[in-house]
Amino acid sequence: MDRRAFLAATAATLASADAAPQLAVNGGTPVRTQPLGTANWGPLYYDDKEQTQLSEVLESRKPFRFANPLDKSKVALFENEYAARMKTKYALAVTSGTAALHTAMAALEVGPGDEVILPAWTWYSCYAAIIQMGALPVFAEIDESFNIDPADIEHRITPQTKVIMAVHLQGNPADMNPILALARKHNLKLLEDCSQSVGASCQGRPLGSMGDIGIYSLQQSKTITAGEGGVLVTSDPYLYERAVRFHDVTVRRDFPAKLHYMPGLNYRMNEFTGGVLLAQIRKLDTIIGDVRRNAARVYDGIRDLPNVRLRRLPDPKGELGTGVFLGFPSLAERQRYADAMRAEGVPVSGPAGSVVLPIVPEIEQKVTVVPRWPSFSTDRGKSIRYGKECCPRTIDILSRFAGVMIGPKYTERDTQDAVAAIRKVYPTIVRA
Repeated sequence: MDRRAFLAATAATLASADAAPQLAVNGGTPVRTQPLGTANWGPLYYDDKEQTQLSEVLESRKPFRFANPLDKSKVALFENEYAARMKTKYALAVTSGTAALHTAMAALEVGPGDEVILPAWTWYSCYAAIIQMGALPVFAEIDESFNIDPADIEHRITPQTKVIMAVHLQGNPADMNPILALARKHNLKLLEDCSQSVGASCQGRPLGSMGDIGIYSLQQSKTITAGEGGVLVTSDPYLYERAVRFHDVTVRRDFPAKLHYMPGLNYRMNEFTGGVLLAQIRKLDTIIGDVRRNAARVYDGIRDLPNVRLRRLPDPKGELGTGVFLGFPSLAERQRYADAMRAEGVPVSGPAGSVVLPIVPEIEQKVTVVPRWPSFSTDRGKSIRYGKECCPRTIDILSRFAGVMIGPKYTERDTQDAVAAIRKVYPTIVRA
């Protein structure tokens, strides 16, 4: 480079530095003085519709779902509308997402000697439901979608594998086509856990409808909620009947019995919960539309940033827009980004709502309900090892991403501030 070109380049660099606003973390003016916050989605939409449903249950004095005919039961009406929304033949309302997982495992006939493949990063309930059946959890790595990596599943399949659990985390669908292909190839059942992605879709199909059975959590932090609650969906009548019997102490209620006796538990949903959820399911598409619109504004505002690395989205149209996550070369750079964004009044967080399960001490040590529990009593169960060595890529990916969480009630100004903060901070961390 000759002297004239060097001076021109230096001048351009200095001019750019002068034009760039000083980061708040370094004493500059923050984008926002009031930090951008998020809130649980469903409760933001509570109004007289939920109140009316609760009042009707109080007035009826029949809070037990089976004390009411099918055309009057809040729970039954909710199930019908939920199944229609998720495009499945059946929906079964239960007391929680964990109850839905336990019921799904029973429906799929998972038991001692069986193995279930699940992502290393998910919620405790996924692991616990497998253990409760006496089966063996086998962890697979995640990819940069934060969901199970389809490329890390097949080599973990053994003759004892019975189910693959695809968990759709933080509003983002897992890459379902290759997972479905693997399940078909090896004649395995596919369970979808949609707890953190209620209402999301993949390739135009609602999550939960693509596998053999799907479950959802309706706890307070989920898309729609009654504080607690869960749903199981399937289009397989055999799985549905097993699920119904298991969730209702094996009582045969709504259909002619086709199965032999099987002991069950009590995971029945009551009419108060069903009433609130009936009002909420009718608002689901409104809630999703609001958050997707806000997320789209943020995505559109940052796509042209040099070297921007977004979370992998197997189906961008199908994700909920829970958070806009950016990747960094290292944990240290992610932390610098998080510190600077917090100072700008637009806090970010790493992937959340789940746990790297294999490194939880009690899981690494294979603690069970009682010492003689069957899950780890076989040679295979004894030989399998958890801990950091079984999920290094999962730990690495989660350490390098941070995202602005998106609220459905954000104003246009809120999303503009999120974009302004990212555009102000990100180029100082990841340079061209």
